[in-house]
Amino acid sequence: MAWDFSTEPHYAEKLDWAREFVREEVWPIETVAHDLSQEALDRIYAPLQAEVRRQGLWAAHLDPELGGQGFGQVKLGLLHEVLGTSPFAPNAFGCQAPDSGNSEILALAGNPEQKERYLEPLLAGDLKSAFSMTEPDTAGSDPTLLRTRATRDGDDYVISGRKWFSSNASIADFLIVMAVTDPEARPHQRASMFVVDVDTPGVQILRDVPTMEHPWESFGKLGGHAEVLYEDVRIPASARLGGEGEGFLIAQQRLYPGRIHHCMRWLGVAQRAFDMLCERATYRVAHGKTLAEHQTVQNWVADSAAQMQAARFMTLHAAWVMDTQGVAAARTPISMIKYAGAEMLHDVIDRALQAHGSLGYSTDLPLEAMYRYARAARIYDGPDEVHRQSVARQVLRGYSAPEGEVPTEHVPTRREDARRKFAAVLDAVTAND
Repeated sequence: MAWDFSTEPHYAEKLDWAREFVREEVWPIETVAHDLSQEALDRIYAPLQAEVRRQGLWAAHLDPELGGQGFGQVKLGLLHEVLGTSPFAPNAFGCQAPDSGNSEILALAGNPEQKERYLEPLLAGDLKSAFSMTEPDTAGSDPTLLRTRATRDGDDYVISGRKWFSSNASIADFLIVMAVTDPEARPHQRASMFVVDVDTPGVQILRDVPTMEHPWESFGKLGGHAEVLYEDVRIPASARLGGEGEGFLIAQQRLYPGRIHHCMRWLGVAQRAFDMLCERATYRVAHGKTLAEHQTVQNWVADSAAQMQAARFMTLHAAWVMDTQGVAAARTPISMIKYAGAEMLHDVIDRALQAHGSLGYSTDLPLEAMYRYARAARIYDGPDEVHRQSVARQVLRGYSAPEGEVPTEHVPTRREDARRKFAAVLDAVTAND
């Protein structure tokens, strides 16, 4: 089957508009965002979001009947590449994490009442959400180890446990919580998902965890990776999303397309850093010539261009497979782009920062923030090592040990095997000589 990443000319024009819009209207937000409250930032976003709606690019990840555009993964990927150039761009387009993924969960597993109460205002920008799955005391790479419990009690569930890296929980109106409902079930059927209002008794937002990417305390301001304590949180059974034990399945439906979007956003970040690298190389003089004339910098440019091109084609291919063959067929390509994309992102930004020297290390340029962001890419949405293992297992299933007994002391070389195979021809040549 031939690959086809093309889109219609009209959509290409939309992407051109988005590039200009993000550069002119969104990039300037980066320099003042941390001086603003969330309320002030929302006021800045309001006219930008209205213009995005007029352009028909709002919430592009959802079907039209849910207020989105119904784009496939290739179209979404190309848009996310544009939005990746700024961490503030997704908010202007209605596809910011974790709201975008949570809206997909609600669209997939929510009942009509849940969609009306949570999904519609979430898409309208009237509510904010958080996804609460990762725990401090269990390996995030293995969700079958979750300890947070949701115990059935009549017509209710009672949730108890501790989560962290529940992004945006400190500014959220509701949380989507993954909790174990049947610890005796098969590993991937133990957990369920629930919608929990943040003001439900027993929900305690403890703090936003300072990180390498966001080392400052931003509790309740712009949102962060919150630590949340659930202490006997009583919710009605109607708050469950999907069937009991379907939490892992729902999470996978959310995470696979999300990884494509992550990787395309990483390409946007990398492209911005690459442009800065190339621009710097044209004017910065060292040892009597511009950086562009130094072989090391030429290698940085060439290697970065090749890595970006490879990652872009791999990611678009994964998106195309998902569009044409579904999630199951795309699992291995998506795992590949997760670690290949993260490595590309780090390498390109690292070279750009190095080319700028002390200026790149300073906060006068966005490169140092990009660098911190790049380190996180190897961890979230599953650590790279887990994805490598998954890819290796899938690849190795296509191979098997040779038939028959393999000698333990002497395995004939391919040369010896070939000589035996063509012995008659070789003897004839020798005789003629």
